[in-house]
Amino acid sequence: MSDVEERQIGELTVRIDRLLCVGFGDCIEEAPATFEFDDEGIATFQEMAEEPDESTVMEACRACPVDALTVFDEEGAQIVP
Repeated sequence: MSDVEERQIGELTVRIDRLLCVGFGDCIEEAPATFEFDDEGIATFQEMAEEPDESTVMEACRACPVDALTVFDEEGAQIVP
C-alpha cells in the first residue's frame, strides 16, 4: 500500500498521509462510513456504497490531531488543515 491515499468525495479531494497517521481514530469516530483502520492500525478509506456528506468528511479530517488528513477543494487549494 502507498504511503499516501487519495479519494475524490464530491468536489473535494481527501488525502491520507499514512506515514503521519498514528491511529488515534478520531476520523473514524466522526465519519465511520468513510474511514476505517487497516491491519496495521492506520487510517484508510472504507469501500463506500454511497457518497458521504462532504461536511462530515471535512469535520473528520479536522479532528485528526496529527494532520494526517488533508482536504483540497475543486481547484486544488488546501482547505483542511
